[in-house]
Amino acid sequence: MSTVTGGRGVPAPRASSGWRRLWDRQLPHYPDTAPRMVYLAITVLATITLYYELYIQGAVATKIIQHFNFSFTQFVFVLVIGNACGAFASLGAGLADRWGRANLVVGGLLLTGLLILFALPNAPSKGWYTVFFALVSIVEGMALVATPALIRDFSPQVGRGAAMAFWTMGPVLGSLVVTEVSSHTLTSHPDWQFQFRLCGVVGLIVWAITFVGLRELSPRLRDQLMVSLRDRALIEARAAGIDSEKLRAHHWRQMLRLDIVGPALAISLFLMLYYVFVGFLVVYFATVFGYTEARTNQLGNWFWIANAIALLIAGLASDRLLVRKPFMIVGAIISLIGVGLFASAATAPSTGYHTFAFYFILIAGGTGLAYVSWMAAYTETVEKHNPAATATGLAVWGWTIRIVVTASFALLTAVVPATSALVDQGPRVKAIAAQYPQQVKVLGTVDPATLAALKTNPGNLVAQTRALSQLSGLPPAQVARVALLGTRYRAELATLAAVDPATLGTLQANPTNRAAGARAVGEIAVRFGIPPSAALGRLQAVGRVPPADLLFLRANGPRVQQAGAALRSVSTVPPADLAYLAQNGPKVAQAQKDNPGQWQTWWWICFAGQVLFIPAVFLLTGHWSPRKARQQEREHERMVQRELARLQESRAPAG
Repeated sequence: MSTVTGGRGVPAPRASSGWRRLWDRQLPHYPDTAPRMVYLAITVLATITLYYELYIQGAVATKIIQHFNFSFTQFVFVLVIGNACGAFASLGAGLADRWGRANLVVGGLLLTGLLILFALPNAPSKGWYTVFFALVSIVEGMALVATPALIRDFSPQVGRGAAMAFWTMGPVLGSLVVTEVSSHTLTSHPDWQFQFRLCGVVGLIVWAITFVGLRELSPRLRDQLMVSLRDRALIEARAAGIDSEKLRAHHWRQMLRLDIVGPALAISLFLMLYYVFVGFLVVYFATVFGYTEARTNQLGNWFWIANAIALLIAGLASDRLLVRKPFMIVGAIISLIGVGLFASAATAPSTGYHTFAFYFILIAGGTGLAYVSWMAAYTETVEKHNPAATATGLAVWGWTIRIVVTASFALLTAVVPATSALVDQGPRVKAIAAQYPQQVKVLGTVDPATLAALKTNPGNLVAQTRALSQLSGLPPAQVARVALLGTRYRAELATLAAVDPATLGTLQANPTNRAAGARAVGEIAVRFGIPPSAALGRLQAVGRVPPADLLFLRANGPRVQQAGAALRSVSTVPPADLAYLAQNGPKVAQAQKDNPGQWQTWWWICFAGQVLFIPAVFLLTGHWSPRKARQQEREHERMVQRELARLQESRAPAG
């Protein structure tokens, strides 16, 4: 016996059974609440996993750079290439309107899981790593357009905010998983490959869950607008009369509209800061504030947890009030306050960990309020034009956001060039400085021209005097006088060095003290192995040195001697290290000064991107007033009842 859902006598399509269920995933009827929640949960789980896989390299970025000997610019362009590939893959995901969403997600999870588990951690070179990451990005670009389309299909507009809150928690919880896992395992598993292999195993487990359990609506059901669950009867009644091919005709043309493209570009600019956080938060805090990877990831937890909470609050509240736009505006303003404070802190090295955590809470809370409301309003705007083109509309968004991220990452290297020097040359300069601290201090104190002159001619007296002056802090004239007197009174100074300081002090106070004189003669005789008469002659020679000269040497000689020892110690540094320091030391030192200000400029660029988001809010569909929104909902319910009555009347048997 067939069930009639459409025209008279037209049998409803039957659900697939047996092995066929593994690839034919379409549901012939709109599911009840319990299975619908299961499908939504599986979709959210898949989204979290896909973002976990996409973001995992950010947690160990510095280790990957060192392992493959990437320059910072090269590593940034790994992300640029990946996002560019993902952008055009997102356009291809528009085919989900024709081919379905579920198989795209299931196949994508299998491919990414295998790439993350086997390919990336075993990449033999930076070239292959780039290729594998690009492949992951291609698959992710397609799958991450299909998942919000599935969320939309299973959530009517009245509950769209909560549904999109759970979906937007995908990237947030994916990021949280990255930071939480890495911050607790990097100490025990410092190799970056461990993070990828663990992520790959998780990805394949979630793939198995989606392979067995994920379903989607049939085209005739999903191609209709569903405002509330009370529309279910009408949706199913209409389904048999739906011509899905006709609805999908010219779907790209229908989506290339100002109220689709404009908001897609605006949210992409708004999220520039978020994507830089994902990719470069570890690099930023390591190069500007000296944080370790684990400490930065712990700090990141404040952002992701606050963001997740804000997403849930905004989704539930916007559904309850039936408005989206006020949440977008309020969220944007809160985020702007946080971004402004965070940008200002870039040049304030005394900013504490918990102060940054507070700034992160502001930014994350505002971003959560704005983004989840935007996702709900954007899908509703797409539905306003054509519900059958949902995946196409989301493909426009997916392409736009990845193109903006690609461009912003490329721009980042131009805005923060100092980071390149700190990441590329900084580690070796730091290692040399740790091994040869005194020598590096000499190289940083003596001007390069003097060092170059000494390297060319170590006997250059002018260069020696200048170097010793810079190291000792004495004027060159005094250094020269110390050298002259030291040469003139070399024997006398050697004699003085042989006498105990206490004995010298006694003789200086009373030159006629016979006991002190005898001790001094004895000490000189022992030091030089000469008879007492010769030792007495040496001591008497000391007495003929002008007291002013001895006083000058006593005051300044030790400083010049220490400077000379420090200058001679430079010769103990290997020539290769000396050459590296000479070439890169000044560059790294300058980069350390410039880096905070350059990052501050970047954060203000992100601030401007969030400001530009606000005007685009007015392009989206939806009310500002909850009262008007409820009035429209009541009018829609009356329309549904009239339409159902009309369909039942037209299908009633004659007579």
